[in-house]
Amino acid sequence: MLKNTTEILKNALAERILILDGAMGTMIQKYKLTEADFRGERFAESAVDLRGNNDLLTLTQPLLISAIHEKYLEAGADIIETNTFSSTTIAQADYDLQSIAYELNFAGAKLARLAADKYSTPEKPRFVAGILGPTNRTASISPNVNDPGFRNVTFMELVDAYSEATRGLIEGGADLIMIETIFDTLNAKAAVFAIETVFEALGVELPIMISGTITDASGRTLSGQTTEAFYNSLRHAKPLTFGLNCALGPKELRQYVEQLSKISETYVSVHPNAGLPNAFGGYDLGAEDMAAHLKEWAESGFVNIIGGCCGTTPEHIKAFADAVENIPPRKLPQIKTAMRLSGLEPLNIDDESLFVNVGERNNVTGSAKFKRLIKEDKFAEAIEIAIDQVENGAQVIDVNMDEALLDGKKCMTRFLNIMATEPD
Repeated sequence: MLKNTTEILKNALAERILILDGAMGTMIQKYKLTEADFRGERFAESAVDLRGNNDLLTLTQPLLISAIHEKYLEAGADIIETNTFSSTTIAQADYDLQSIAYELNFAGAKLARLAADKYSTPEKPRFVAGILGPTNRTASISPNVNDPGFRNVTFMELVDAYSEATRGLIEGGADLIMIETIFDTLNAKAAVFAIETVFEALGVELPIMISGTITDASGRTLSGQTTEAFYNSLRHAKPLTFGLNCALGPKELRQYVEQLSKISETYVSVHPNAGLPNAFGGYDLGAEDMAAHLKEWAESGFVNIIGGCCGTTPEHIKAFADAVENIPPRKLPQIKTAMRLSGLEPLNIDDESLFVNVGERNNVTGSAKFKRLIKEDKFAEAIEIAIDQVENGAQVIDVNMDEALLDGKKCMTRFLNIMATEPD
Protein backbone atom coordinates (compact mmCIF):
# COMPACT_ATOMS: atom_id res chain seq x y z
CA MET A 1 0.00 0.00 0.00
CA LEU A 2 1.28 3.46 -0.88
CA LYS A 3 2.25 5.80 1.94
CA ASN A 4 -0.09 8.75 2.42
CA THR A 5 -2.43 7.20 -0.14
CA THR A 6 -5.27 9.61 0.48
CA GLU A 7 -3.13 12.67 -0.11
CA ILE A 8 -1.52 11.16 -3.21
CA LEU A 9 -4.97 10.29 -4.55
CA LYS A 10 -6.37 13.75 -3.84
CA ASN A 11 -3.36 15.39 -5.49
CA ALA A 12 -3.86 13.25 -8.57
CA LEU A 13 -7.59 14.09 -8.65
CA ALA A 14 -6.78 17.79 -8.52
CA GLU A 15 -4.47 17.49 -11.50
CA ARG A 16 -6.25 15.23 -13.96
CA ILE A 17 -9.19 12.95 -14.68
CA LEU A 18 -8.33 9.53 -13.29
CA ILE A 19 -9.10 6.30 -15.09
CA LEU A 20 -10.90 3.42 -13.42
CA ASP A 21 -10.65 -0.05 -14.94
CA GLY A 22 -13.36 -1.87 -16.89
CA ALA A 23 -15.50 -4.96 -16.46
CA MET A 24 -14.04 -8.01 -14.73
CA GLY A 25 -16.96 -10.28 -15.63
CA THR A 26 -16.79 -9.39 -19.32
CA MET A 27 -13.12 -10.34 -19.42
CA ILE A 28 -13.68 -13.59 -17.51
CA GLN A 29 -16.39 -14.61 -19.98
CA LYS A 30 -13.88 -14.36 -22.83
CA TYR A 31 -11.96 -17.30 -21.35
CA LYS A 32 -15.02 -19.63 -21.63
CA LEU A 33 -14.16 -21.38 -18.39
CA THR A 34 -15.67 -24.74 -17.47
CA GLU A 35 -17.13 -25.96 -14.19
CA ALA A 36 -13.81 -27.69 -13.52
CA ASP A 37 -11.92 -24.42 -14.06
CA PHE A 38 -14.05 -22.70 -11.43
CA ARG A 39 -13.67 -25.55 -8.95
CA GLY A 40 -9.93 -26.07 -9.25
CA GLU A 41 -8.46 -28.74 -7.01
CA ARG A 42 -9.58 -27.20 -3.73
CA PHE A 43 -13.32 -27.18 -4.49
CA ALA A 44 -13.46 -30.23 -6.77
CA GLU A 45 -15.84 -32.07 -4.44
CA SER A 46 -18.33 -29.22 -4.01
CA ALA A 47 -21.94 -30.42 -4.02
CA VAL A 48 -23.01 -27.11 -5.58
CA ASP A 49 -22.32 -25.96 -9.15
CA LEU A 50 -19.68 -23.21 -8.94
CA ARG A 51 -19.50 -22.04 -12.54
CA GLY A 52 -20.43 -18.38 -12.63
CA ASN A 53 -18.98 -17.61 -9.20
CA ASN A 54 -16.41 -15.23 -10.66
CA ASP A 55 -15.04 -14.22 -7.27
CA LEU A 56 -13.97 -17.80 -6.59
CA LEU A 57 -11.48 -17.54 -9.46
CA THR A 58 -9.37 -15.36 -7.18
CA LEU A 59 -8.51 -18.60 -5.37
CA THR A 60 -8.79 -21.21 -8.13
CA GLN A 61 -7.42 -19.22 -11.11
CA PRO A 62 -5.31 -16.42 -9.57
CA LEU A 63 -3.04 -16.09 -12.61
CA LEU A 64 -6.07 -15.37 -14.80
CA ILE A 65 -7.36 -12.66 -12.47
CA SER A 66 -3.89 -11.13 -12.19
CA ALA A 67 -3.61 -11.10 -15.99
CA ILE A 68 -6.91 -9.20 -16.29
CA HIS A 69 -5.75 -6.64 -13.72
CA GLU A 70 -2.52 -6.14 -15.65
CA LYS A 71 -4.31 -5.72 -18.98
CA TYR A 72 -6.31 -2.85 -17.49
CA LEU A 73 -3.18 -1.32 -15.98
CA GLU A 74 -1.42 -1.55 -19.34
CA ALA A 75 -4.42 0.19 -20.89
CA GLY A 76 -3.89 3.14 -18.55
CA ALA A 77 -6.08 2.49 -15.51
CA ASP A 78 -5.11 4.50 -12.44
CA ILE A 79 -7.46 2.51 -10.19
CA ILE A 80 -8.17 -1.21 -10.46
CA GLU A 81 -11.06 -2.92 -8.71
CA THR A 82 -10.69 -6.10 -6.70
CA ASN A 83 -12.51 -9.20 -7.93
CA THR A 84 -14.77 -9.18 -4.87
CA PHE A 85 -18.15 -7.98 -6.15
CA SER A 86 -19.94 -10.95 -4.56
CA SER A 87 -17.46 -11.80 -1.81
CA THR A 88 -19.83 -11.44 1.13
CA THR A 89 -21.20 -14.25 3.27
CA ILE A 90 -24.68 -13.33 1.98
CA ALA A 91 -23.83 -13.63 -1.72
CA GLN A 92 -21.50 -16.63 -1.31
CA ALA A 93 -24.21 -18.54 0.56
CA ASP A 94 -25.72 -19.32 -2.86
CA TYR A 95 -22.65 -21.49 -3.45
CA ASP A 96 -22.40 -22.77 0.12
CA LEU A 97 -19.10 -20.87 0.36
CA GLN A 98 -19.94 -18.28 2.99
CA SER A 99 -17.10 -19.59 5.16
CA ILE A 100 -14.45 -18.29 2.72
CA ALA A 101 -15.79 -14.71 2.40
CA TYR A 102 -12.91 -13.15 4.33
CA GLU A 103 -10.37 -15.15 2.34
CA LEU A 104 -11.90 -14.06 -0.97
CA ASN A 105 -11.59 -10.40 0.00
CA PHE A 106 -8.09 -10.73 1.41
CA ALA A 107 -6.83 -12.68 -1.61
CA GLY A 108 -8.67 -10.41 -4.05
CA ALA A 109 -7.05 -7.32 -2.57
CA LYS A 110 -3.64 -8.97 -2.50
CA LEU A 111 -3.76 -9.91 -6.19
CA ALA A 112 -4.79 -6.38 -7.17
CA ARG A 113 -2.16 -4.91 -4.85
CA LEU A 114 0.66 -6.90 -6.49
CA ALA A 115 -0.51 -5.86 -9.95
CA ALA A 116 -0.86 -2.18 -9.00
CA ASP A 117 2.56 -2.09 -7.37
CA LYS A 118 4.10 -3.67 -10.47
CA TYR A 119 2.82 -0.82 -12.66
CA SER A 120 3.12 2.10 -10.22
CA THR A 121 5.66 4.84 -10.81
CA PRO A 122 6.24 8.11 -8.93
CA GLU A 123 4.72 9.94 -11.90
CA LYS A 124 1.75 7.60 -12.24
CA PRO A 125 0.85 5.82 -9.01
CA ARG A 126 -1.74 3.05 -9.27
CA PHE A 127 -4.44 2.41 -6.69
CA VAL A 128 -6.51 -0.57 -5.54
CA ALA A 129 -10.23 -0.12 -4.91
CA GLY A 130 -11.57 -2.81 -2.60
CA ILE A 131 -15.03 -3.62 -3.97
CA LEU A 132 -18.15 -4.14 -1.88
CA GLY A 133 -21.01 -5.19 -4.14
CA PRO A 134 -24.73 -4.79 -3.39
CA THR A 135 -25.35 -8.44 -2.34
CA ASN A 136 -28.25 -10.42 -3.78
CA ARG A 137 -30.69 -9.28 -1.09
CA THR A 138 -32.35 -5.94 -0.47
CA ALA A 139 -33.15 -4.31 2.84
CA SER A 140 -35.72 -1.89 1.42
CA ILE A 141 -37.94 -4.10 -0.71
CA SER A 142 -40.03 -7.12 0.21
CA PRO A 143 -39.51 -10.22 -1.98
CA ASN A 144 -43.06 -11.24 -1.04
CA VAL A 145 -45.71 -9.26 -2.93
CA ASN A 146 -48.30 -10.31 -0.37
CA ASP A 147 -46.32 -8.95 2.59
CA PRO A 148 -44.73 -5.53 2.01
CA GLY A 149 -43.36 -5.50 5.57
CA PHE A 150 -41.28 -8.66 5.05
CA ARG A 151 -37.52 -8.56 4.43
CA ASN A 152 -35.18 -11.45 3.66
CA VAL A 153 -32.20 -9.66 5.20
CA THR A 154 -31.79 -7.29 8.13
CA PHE A 155 -29.63 -4.21 8.42
CA MET A 156 -27.35 -5.85 10.98
CA GLU A 157 -26.97 -9.01 8.86
CA LEU A 158 -25.72 -6.76 6.08
CA VAL A 159 -23.43 -4.94 8.51
CA ASP A 160 -21.90 -8.21 9.67
CA ALA A 161 -21.34 -9.39 6.08
CA TYR A 162 -19.85 -6.09 4.95
CA SER A 163 -17.64 -5.84 8.05
CA GLU A 164 -15.99 -9.18 7.34
CA ALA A 165 -15.48 -8.26 3.70
CA THR A 166 -14.08 -4.83 4.54
CA ARG A 167 -11.60 -6.27 7.00
CA GLY A 168 -10.35 -8.68 4.34
CA LEU A 169 -9.97 -5.91 1.76
CA ILE A 170 -8.02 -3.68 4.13
CA GLU A 171 -5.76 -6.42 5.41
CA GLY A 172 -5.17 -7.58 1.83
CA GLY A 173 -3.84 -4.17 0.85
CA ALA A 174 -6.64 -2.08 -0.66
CA ASP A 175 -6.01 1.68 -0.91
CA LEU A 176 -9.67 2.63 -0.76
CA ILE A 177 -13.09 1.01 -0.40
CA MET A 178 -15.71 1.30 -3.12
CA ILE A 179 -19.38 0.55 -2.44
CA GLU A 180 -20.66 0.09 -5.98
CA THR A 181 -23.67 -0.83 -8.11
CA ILE A 182 -25.95 0.35 -5.31
CA PHE A 183 -29.59 -0.34 -6.13
CA ASP A 184 -30.81 -0.20 -2.52
CA THR A 185 -29.64 2.75 -0.45
CA LEU A 186 -30.29 0.95 2.84
CA ASN A 187 -27.84 -1.78 1.83
CA ALA A 188 -25.29 0.94 1.15
CA LYS A 189 -25.95 2.54 4.53
CA ALA A 190 -25.21 -0.82 6.13
CA ALA A 191 -21.96 -0.95 4.17
CA VAL A 192 -21.00 2.56 5.31
CA PHE A 193 -21.70 1.66 8.94
CA ALA A 194 -19.68 -1.53 8.57
CA ILE A 195 -16.74 0.29 6.99
CA GLU A 196 -16.62 2.93 9.71
CA THR A 197 -16.85 0.23 12.41
CA VAL A 198 -13.93 -1.68 10.88
CA PHE A 199 -11.91 1.52 10.47
CA GLU A 200 -12.33 2.22 14.16
CA ALA A 201 -11.46 -1.35 15.17
CA LEU A 202 -8.31 -1.48 13.03
CA GLY A 203 -7.24 2.09 13.68
CA VAL A 204 -7.14 2.96 9.97
CA GLU A 205 -9.12 5.19 7.67
CA LEU A 206 -9.19 4.77 3.91
CA PRO A 207 -10.99 6.86 1.30
CA ILE A 208 -14.50 5.66 0.40
CA MET A 209 -16.04 5.69 -3.07
CA ILE A 210 -19.83 5.41 -3.42
CA SER A 211 -21.40 4.50 -6.76
CA GLY A 212 -25.13 4.04 -7.30
CA THR A 213 -27.14 2.52 -10.12
CA ILE A 214 -29.94 4.26 -11.97
CA THR A 215 -31.81 1.19 -13.13
CA ASP A 216 -33.84 2.49 -16.09
CA ALA A 217 -35.14 5.51 -17.97
CA SER A 218 -37.25 6.52 -14.96
CA GLY A 219 -34.08 7.98 -13.47
CA ARG A 220 -34.40 6.10 -10.20
CA THR A 221 -32.59 3.41 -8.29
CA LEU A 222 -34.33 0.04 -7.89
CA SER A 223 -35.52 1.10 -4.44
CA GLY A 224 -37.10 4.17 -6.04
CA GLN A 225 -34.82 7.12 -5.30
CA THR A 226 -33.90 9.88 -7.71
CA THR A 227 -30.23 10.76 -8.15
CA GLU A 228 -30.42 13.70 -5.74
CA ALA A 229 -32.38 11.77 -3.11
CA PHE A 230 -29.80 8.99 -3.33
CA TYR A 231 -27.02 11.54 -2.89
CA ASN A 232 -28.74 13.16 0.09
CA SER A 233 -29.14 9.76 1.73
CA LEU A 234 -25.41 8.98 1.70
CA ARG A 235 -23.55 12.28 1.74
CA HIS A 236 -23.11 11.90 5.52
CA ALA A 237 -20.46 9.24 4.76
CA LYS A 238 -18.23 12.05 3.41
CA PRO A 239 -16.87 9.86 0.62
CA LEU A 240 -13.92 10.80 -1.54
CA THR A 241 -16.09 10.28 -4.60
CA PHE A 242 -19.77 9.93 -5.39
CA GLY A 243 -20.82 8.41 -8.67
CA LEU A 244 -22.97 6.22 -10.90
CA ASN A 245 -22.35 2.94 -12.67
CA CYS A 246 -23.98 -0.01 -14.45
CA ALA A 247 -27.50 -0.55 -15.89
CA LEU A 248 -27.29 2.22 -18.50
CA GLY A 249 -24.95 3.18 -21.31
CA PRO A 250 -23.38 6.65 -21.55
CA LYS A 251 -26.15 8.08 -23.75
CA GLU A 252 -28.85 7.17 -21.24
CA LEU A 253 -26.77 8.02 -18.16
CA ARG A 254 -25.62 11.48 -19.22
CA GLN A 255 -28.45 13.54 -17.71
CA TYR A 256 -27.96 11.93 -14.30
CA VAL A 257 -24.20 12.45 -14.41
CA GLU A 258 -24.79 16.11 -15.20
CA GLN A 259 -27.18 16.42 -12.26
CA LEU A 260 -24.78 14.70 -9.89
CA SER A 261 -21.91 16.93 -10.98
CA LYS A 262 -23.93 19.99 -9.93
CA ILE A 263 -24.98 18.75 -6.47
CA SER A 264 -22.00 16.69 -5.32
CA GLU A 265 -19.72 18.39 -2.82
CA THR A 266 -17.04 15.83 -3.58
CA TYR A 267 -15.40 14.25 -6.64
CA VAL A 268 -17.61 12.51 -9.22
CA SER A 269 -16.87 9.06 -10.64
CA VAL A 270 -18.73 7.33 -13.44
CA HIS A 271 -18.37 3.90 -15.05
CA PRO A 272 -21.29 3.15 -17.40
CA ASN A 273 -22.05 0.01 -19.36
CA ALA A 274 -21.02 -0.34 -23.00
CA GLY A 275 -24.52 0.64 -24.08
CA LEU A 276 -27.75 -1.18 -23.32
CA PRO A 277 -27.75 -4.98 -23.54
CA ASN A 278 -28.64 -6.51 -26.92
CA ALA A 279 -31.07 -9.38 -27.51
CA PHE A 280 -28.41 -11.85 -26.40
CA GLY A 281 -27.47 -9.99 -23.22
CA GLY A 282 -24.24 -8.66 -24.71
CA TYR A 283 -23.04 -5.09 -25.12
CA ASP A 284 -22.28 -3.52 -28.48
CA LEU A 285 -20.94 -0.01 -27.87
CA GLY A 286 -17.38 0.06 -29.15
CA ALA A 287 -14.41 1.68 -27.48
CA GLU A 288 -14.17 4.77 -29.72
CA ASP A 289 -17.90 5.48 -29.70
CA MET A 290 -18.06 5.16 -25.92
CA ALA A 291 -14.94 7.28 -25.49
CA ALA A 292 -16.57 10.07 -27.51
CA HIS A 293 -19.41 10.23 -24.97
CA LEU A 294 -17.05 10.29 -22.00
CA LYS A 295 -14.87 12.94 -23.65
CA GLU A 296 -17.93 15.17 -23.98
CA TRP A 297 -18.69 14.64 -20.27
CA ALA A 298 -15.14 15.62 -19.42
CA GLU A 299 -15.25 18.72 -21.63
CA SER A 300 -18.54 19.68 -19.95
CA GLY A 301 -16.88 19.53 -16.53
CA PHE A 302 -18.93 16.63 -15.19
CA VAL A 303 -16.32 14.10 -14.07
CA ASN A 304 -13.20 13.39 -12.03
CA ILE A 305 -12.95 9.62 -12.53
CA ILE A 306 -14.18 7.60 -15.52
CA GLY A 307 -14.16 3.89 -16.22
CA GLY A 308 -16.30 1.12 -17.60
CA CYS A 309 -18.83 -1.38 -16.30
CA CYS A 310 -20.54 -4.29 -18.11
CA GLY A 311 -19.27 -4.91 -21.62
CA THR A 312 -16.13 -2.79 -21.36
CA THR A 313 -12.63 -4.12 -21.96
CA PRO A 314 -9.01 -2.89 -21.85
CA GLU A 315 -9.59 -1.53 -25.35
CA HIS A 316 -12.34 0.70 -23.97
CA ILE A 317 -10.20 1.85 -21.05
CA LYS A 318 -7.32 2.80 -23.32
CA ALA A 319 -9.70 4.78 -25.53
CA PHE A 320 -11.08 6.59 -22.45
CA ALA A 321 -7.60 7.43 -21.19
CA ASP A 322 -6.55 8.79 -24.58
CA ALA A 323 -9.77 10.78 -24.98
CA VAL A 324 -9.51 12.73 -21.71
CA GLU A 325 -5.74 12.93 -21.38
CA ASN A 326 -5.51 16.71 -21.78
CA ILE A 327 -8.89 17.70 -20.35
CA PRO A 328 -8.87 19.24 -16.85
CA PRO A 329 -10.92 17.51 -14.14
CA ARG A 330 -14.20 18.79 -12.77
CA LYS A 331 -13.67 21.46 -10.12
CA LEU A 332 -15.40 20.99 -6.80
CA PRO A 333 -18.33 23.43 -6.66
CA GLN A 334 -19.29 25.65 -3.76
CA ILE A 335 -22.56 24.15 -2.54
CA LYS A 336 -24.91 26.24 -0.43
CA THR A 337 -25.35 24.95 3.11
CA ALA A 338 -28.74 23.33 3.65
CA MET A 339 -30.46 20.50 5.48
CA ARG A 340 -30.64 17.83 2.78
CA LEU A 341 -33.20 15.12 3.49
CA SER A 342 -34.60 12.40 1.28
CA GLY A 343 -37.35 9.92 0.77
CA LEU A 344 -37.79 8.81 -2.80
CA GLU A 345 -37.45 12.52 -3.64
CA PRO A 346 -35.02 15.03 -2.14
CA LEU A 347 -36.12 17.57 0.47
CA ASN A 348 -33.66 20.43 0.82
CA ILE A 349 -34.32 22.98 3.58
CA ASP A 350 -32.39 26.26 3.47
CA ASP A 351 -32.86 29.92 4.35
CA GLU A 352 -35.24 30.33 1.42
CA SER A 353 -37.61 27.65 2.68
CA LEU A 354 -40.77 29.27 4.03
CA PHE A 355 -41.75 26.40 6.34
CA VAL A 356 -41.71 22.60 6.59
CA ASN A 357 -44.82 20.61 7.49
CA VAL A 358 -44.23 17.66 9.82
CA GLY A 359 -47.05 15.12 10.11
CA GLU A 360 -47.30 13.89 13.71
CA ARG A 361 -50.39 11.65 13.68
CA ASN A 362 -48.41 8.39 13.34
CA ASN A 363 -47.87 8.54 17.08
CA VAL A 364 -49.27 5.95 19.52
CA THR A 365 -49.22 8.46 22.38
CA GLY A 366 -50.76 11.31 20.37
CA SER A 367 -53.32 9.51 18.24
CA ALA A 368 -55.80 7.05 19.74
CA LYS A 369 -56.76 5.84 16.26
CA PHE A 370 -53.15 5.11 15.26
CA LYS A 371 -52.51 3.34 18.58
CA ARG A 372 -55.60 1.17 18.12
CA LEU A 373 -54.67 0.20 14.55
CA ILE A 374 -51.14 -0.77 15.57
CA LYS A 375 -52.37 -2.81 18.56
CA GLU A 376 -54.87 -4.58 16.29
CA ASP A 377 -52.10 -5.32 13.73
CA LYS A 378 -53.88 -3.24 11.08
CA PHE A 379 -50.74 -1.77 9.57
CA ALA A 380 -52.22 -1.18 6.11
CA GLU A 381 -54.86 1.10 7.67
CA ALA A 382 -52.22 2.77 9.85
CA ILE A 383 -50.24 3.60 6.71
CA GLU A 384 -53.29 5.44 5.37
CA ILE A 385 -52.86 7.95 8.20
CA ALA A 386 -49.37 8.72 6.89
CA ILE A 387 -50.63 8.97 3.32
CA ASP A 388 -53.41 11.37 4.36
CA GLN A 389 -50.87 13.63 6.04
CA VAL A 390 -48.67 13.67 2.94
CA GLU A 391 -51.63 14.43 0.71
CA ASN A 392 -52.49 17.33 3.03
CA GLY A 393 -49.01 18.84 2.70
CA ALA A 394 -46.71 17.06 5.17
CA GLN A 395 -43.14 16.84 3.88
CA VAL A 396 -41.83 14.84 6.85
CA ILE A 397 -43.60 12.10 8.82
CA ASP A 398 -42.83 11.66 12.53
CA VAL A 399 -43.37 8.03 13.60
CA ASN A 400 -43.60 7.25 17.32
CA MET A 401 -44.07 3.85 18.95
CA ASP A 402 -44.08 3.10 22.70
CA GLU A 403 -42.25 0.10 24.14
CA ALA A 404 -44.39 0.27 27.28
CA LEU A 405 -47.65 -0.06 25.34
CA LEU A 406 -46.63 -2.62 22.73
CA ASP A 407 -43.59 -4.30 21.18
CA GLY A 408 -42.31 -0.96 19.96
CA LYS A 409 -39.20 -2.17 18.15
CA LYS A 410 -41.04 -4.88 16.21
CA CYS A 411 -43.94 -2.58 15.37
CA MET A 412 -41.67 0.28 14.36
CA THR A 413 -39.64 -1.98 12.08
CA ARG A 414 -42.72 -3.41 10.39
CA PHE A 415 -44.39 -0.01 10.01
CA LEU A 416 -41.29 1.59 8.49
CA ASN A 417 -40.77 -1.38 6.18
CA ILE A 418 -44.30 -0.99 4.82
CA MET A 419 -43.94 2.78 4.70
CA ALA A 420 -40.76 2.44 2.61
CA THR A 421 -42.65 0.51 -0.07
CA GLU A 422 -45.42 3.11 -0.35
CA PRO A 423 -44.59 5.44 -3.29
CA ASP A 424 -46.56 8.36 -1.79
